[in-house]
Amino acid sequence: RQSYNMPDIEYWIANSTFGPQAVYLDGDYCDGTLAACTADDSFASYVSKGIRYIAPPMQMLLKATNGRYEASEYAVAAKAAGLKIITWTLERSGPLQTGGGWYFATTRDITNRDGDVYEMLHVLFSKVGIEGIFSDWPATVTFYANCKLHPMQRRASTCGA
Repeated sequence: RQSYNMPDIEYWIANSTFGPQAVYLDGDYCDGTLAACTADDSFASYVSKGIRYIAPPMQMLLKATNGRYEASEYAVAAKAAGLKIITWTLERSGPLQTGGGWYFATTRDITNRDGDVYEMLHVLFSKVGIEGIFSDWPATVTFYANCKLHPMQRRASTCGA
């Protein structure tokens, strides 16, 4: 289960067997800097309440640094607090040649071709350390998971050698 409503999350943790898997959807919609986002002490508070999973939008987890995608301050602080991260929503925007729209607000300056989604996805998994990602079109995530995350199981015909 998932919710933006903290009392829902707290109730599920206290009263249900699936409580430990409850996902708190972070609706701050900030730029990924700690100055603009939830402070470190909020992450510690989440953990003390038994929250294990948070789910902010992608833009809160990424920043553009020297022409590259990098983990945001928010992402680093959440992981340091021990939280697991699920993010949203991949491939909800139109073509990336125009910057990708709202979900790419913090990386718009370096997002200019559709293939950038793979670089971004790689940083989300390898540097941010996400557990999962919501996607409107799962083909991209499935391709990435099959070819990059599980390379021993990949087939040359599917992953391009």
